[in-house]
Amino acid sequence: MTLIKTRQYAATILIPVFLVSLILFSCKDKKAVQMPPPKIPVVEVIQKDVPIYQEFVGQVYGLYDIPIRARVEGWVEGIYFIEGSPVYKDQLLYSIDPETYEAKVAEKESELVEAKTNLVKAQNDLRRIKPLAEINAVSQSDLDAALANEGACEAAVKAARAVLRAANIELSYTKVKSPINGIIGKTKAKVGEFVGKDPNPVILNVVSTIDTIRVEFFLTENYYLAYARNAARIDSLKSDRRAKQELEYEESNLELILSDNSVFKYKGAVDFIDRQIDPTTGCILLQASFPNPEKILRPGQFAKIKGLIYIEDNAFLVPQRCVSELQGKYSLYVVNDSSKIERRDIETGPTVDSFWVITKGISQGEKVVYEGIQKVREGITVSPEVIELNEKGQKK
Repeated sequence: MTLIKTRQYAATILIPVFLVSLILFSCKDKKAVQMPPPKIPVVEVIQKDVPIYQEFVGQVYGLYDIPIRARVEGWVEGIYFIEGSPVYKDQLLYSIDPETYEAKVAEKESELVEAKTNLVKAQNDLRRIKPLAEINAVSQSDLDAALANEGACEAAVKAARAVLRAANIELSYTKVKSPINGIIGKTKAKVGEFVGKDPNPVILNVVSTIDTIRVEFFLTENYYLAYARNAARIDSLKSDRRAKQELEYEESNLELILSDNSVFKYKGAVDFIDRQIDPTTGCILLQASFPNPEKILRPGQFAKIKGLIYIEDNAFLVPQRCVSELQGKYSLYVVNDSSKIERRDIETGPTVDSFWVITKGISQGEKVVYEGIQKVREGITVSPEVIELNEKGQKK
């Protein structure tokens, strides 16, 4: 009897405890269900025309880089400039031993004098024979010979003058002068060195004009096609006066980024596109010119060209921080109309400041998770808070 009473007493105690526990757990479940969804910062997908810029490595050249050559052989007698200094057109730079060429000029002068003497003799002979031929005192053949001799002597004088002129030109080459105004470099020949014949220096120096500099760089075929189409678009806009006034991008829109990552303060423009794409590299050569009034830039420098390649019409933009990348595949989280999280695979284009251009996977006005990407998962319900960003992708 005692055992039965004990069991009845335990049951009487446990049943209320079980009921109370069940009620408590039910209340907790109700509270969990009633908790509001978490607030998640989101941004709306932006759609607009976006200028796409790219950077290309280029090399700097002077507007004119003129090699100074030794056009005659000889020993360098003098150097008449300071290396690395400005020089002026027709300024004497080098002198080469002129003795050989002076002797050659003297020889050709004597040959000219001899030819002139022969011409005078031939003219006198003809002058004497002509009256005699008129009275048949000499034969016609004698007159013809005198005429031919005079013509030959006149031709010999002209030839001697030409040879003398050539000798004088060679002599003038012993005085090497600057062909342009510019800055001269380091000399490749010293006083006393034999020049004008390999392996000795034939190019003595280089004079460069650097008030304007040229930068050569290469575009891949795809970039070239985009650039060419955009250039044609700009030309068509210029034909419309109203569109020309609204055009945002000028022709001189190239920036030059120097080796210290500073941006050169003067902008440039493309002034040359090569006639063909190099089939071995798939690239085409372009040349841009930049003003260089302070003469800061020098030939031989390497710099990056940053320029407008094309305009992406109606591009979709999202901040880069919204995009996740795994093994070359990109995705992001979107809040749908039911306030639930969707994971979306996307395809990306180029970057613009801190934004990605999205080419596939999203549409205008969709809300993309901006912060807390690691905390969300597909299918959960959230309370989206739309935030506004400035042009650089930062919160306002």
